[in-house]
Amino acid sequence: MSDTQAKAARDLLLTEYQAILSTHSVDVVGYPFGSVTPYCLIQSGQPLILISNIAQHTKNILHDERVSLTVVERDADDQQTVGRVTYMGNAKKLSANDSDSIERYYSYFPQSRDYHNTHSFDFYHIELVRARYIGGFGKIYWIEKDELLKPNPFSFTEEKKMIDHMNADHQDAIKHYCTRQGISYADDMMPVMTGIDSEGFHLLIGACIYRFNFDKAAEDAVKVRKILVKMAKR
Repeated sequence: MSDTQAKAARDLLLTEYQAILSTHSVDVVGYPFGSVTPYCLIQSGQPLILISNIAQHTKNILHDERVSLTVVERDADDQQTVGRVTYMGNAKKLSANDSDSIERYYSYFPQSRDYHNTHSFDFYHIELVRARYIGGFGKIYWIEKDELLKPNPFSFTEEKKMIDHMNADHQDAIKHYCTRQGISYADDMMPVMTGIDSEGFHLLIGACIYRFNFDKAAEDAVKVRKILVKMAKR
């Protein structure tokens, strides 16, 4: 497995923000049960989901923690030729003390803070066992855990500091990023930076999340700043 292939799979996980969650059915024994769930990647590079305790997929997970997330490249004319990742792992309930991961999820899906007012919801992170990446015809690879996962070098506090600075002082730059990528938005729904890692950042517009990749990895805040400035000047 080359670094390029693993990065292509990771880029897809970072670009999309919802997936098909497949669990082992407790009601129809021996059959997979599919549902749709939003996700974001936490600092470990693994997906985090928020699911209701009364949902069928949660009941399935409590019986058998083995799951898969299937992520498919959106807005494709031919689903047979686009990228997709099947991420197989074990769903583990997130510790209530892991406030950084919880707040990171809320930054991507702010509306989910209100979910707890209606039903009991819990966070689960999915510990990767192995992944399957398809980049189109003839581009099919198994990817191991240490190849796919790239932990975010920034703590939640460091990440939030950069995000808050961009949103408060560089709104014009954020608008410029959208213009260059052909992303439109209404005046009452301005883009907001919501996440940064070593390979890029995310903007939130309404309920939609957009990924912007860096040309090269940035492992510290100084390098991130230089890249963001360069992107703003293009």
